[in-house]
Amino acid sequence: MNIKRAKEEIKNTIEAYLLKDNYGTYEIPAMRQRPVFLMGPPGVGKTQIMEQIARECQIGLVAYTITHHTRQSAVGLPFITDKEFGGKQYRVTEYTMSEIVASVYNKIESTGLSEGILFIDEINCVSETLAPTMLQFLQYKTFGNHRIPEGWIIVTAGNPPEYNKSVRDFDVVTLDRIKLIHVEPDYEVWKAYAYEHEVHPAVISYLNARTENFCRIETTVDGKFFATPRGWEDLSSFIKIYERLDKKPDRDVVGEYIQYPKIATDFANYLELYYKYRDDYQIDEILSGTIRESLCNKLSRAPFDEKLNVMGLLLSRLSQHFKKVADQGDRTGLLMEELKKIDPQTDIDPSTTMAERTHNTRSQWSESLKKKQEAGLLNRRENFLYRDVEALLLNIEEILKKSDKDNMEEDWNLIRKMFQKENDQYDLLFTESSKALEHAFDFLEAAFAAGQEMVLFITELNNGYYSVKFLKEYECERYYQYNKSLLFQDREDEIRSRIRSLGN
Repeated sequence: MNIKRAKEEIKNTIEAYLLKDNYGTYEIPAMRQRPVFLMGPPGVGKTQIMEQIARECQIGLVAYTITHHTRQSAVGLPFITDKEFGGKQYRVTEYTMSEIVASVYNKIESTGLSEGILFIDEINCVSETLAPTMLQFLQYKTFGNHRIPEGWIIVTAGNPPEYNKSVRDFDVVTLDRIKLIHVEPDYEVWKAYAYEHEVHPAVISYLNARTENFCRIETTVDGKFFATPRGWEDLSSFIKIYERLDKKPDRDVVGEYIQYPKIATDFANYLELYYKYRDDYQIDEILSGTIRESLCNKLSRAPFDEKLNVMGLLLSRLSQHFKKVADQGDRTGLLMEELKKIDPQTDIDPSTTMAERTHNTRSQWSESLKKKQEAGLLNRRENFLYRDVEALLLNIEEILKKSDKDNMEEDWNLIRKMFQKENDQYDLLFTESSKALEHAFDFLEAAFAAGQEMVLFITELNNGYYSVKFLKEYECERYYQYNKSLLFQDREDEIRSRIRSLGN
């Protein structure tokens, strides 16, 4: 299955394992809760989805790569203690608590989350001395003499033997005690993720044209060559930082992430063209409404890769517009929910001032944010949004403190005006994004009329996380027209082939 389906299956498993009966006991006892074992090639996102699952389920996460551990750190160190058996004293060997088990308890103490995921990576690559311990762990959920706390679900991951010569095969006894999930790379699933997490448009447009290079791992007489989803995402992040530093990555830089020389060279050449098209076509000018006939004619006669690149540039800039709308909308929504708590009509001590109410609300928000950050329950975007709301609440609090009105109704009207500014900003961004999308359609129609190239543009709009979100709010007639008439989902592969042949 693909990584998206695997993520859903793990979330369903966690929901089932954490379900309790009327007496507060887990419906499936801990001993019957099979550990999940994700088996798949490197770089497909096995580790990354664990962080997403923990955040979405609002539970803790402790992650270890077991190959970094010795038997002593996993099981604990031995020490001698005195015990009495049958009236006689004996020297007995016991063990300190396993570092891994201790980390789970530390997580519970630091976050207050009594339930969570213990994720062990590279579980099938342990050393010979640690292998029996891992089998015991999978079968009985213990490290040495110490049991994993109830409410903590065990998820493990590993690579098939063709990708890692250190892999140890599990026997049938062990396999019969785990939930085995095979994960395969799936570009379309990754592409949806890539749009949501703003992977560099050159990477997306390149892989749209050369999907076969998305995940390739080969062993030859000359060595191991590979390009993985993780490599593409990390390369994307580095390219974006390089661009901020006004630098351009060359073949050597690309090869540091895409360790498949032929693919690295191909992408480096593609990236050079991407920068050239970015300069030639002036995307911001197009989205602001300036449609030059010369550029339309140039694009209409361009080869397939150039068309893909230009559409990628348009989609990337549009996605930035749509993300600003989504961020402002979510920020405004979060702020509104907090301001409702200080509404004069709420049941709060009437002797408190609006500044005091705002201070109390802001303090509770800050404390909640701190706990969420420490527990790792916020992704990067959520963290920024929560911090923005904290800053807005603090600004309102400071303005109210400086106000000399000391009138609850007037102070509330002042708060409403400040909130309206945030709402007005959302309306402004929404209008700008609407116009930008319409101008993109103007340009592409001038270049392609109602040609088959429009199918690819609509397809990518439907793959984009923020574009889908935006189009749920904005009724774009041309989007719905093309979406319906071109039947892009059924014809996409055929159309890609036709356009490629026309461009050659």
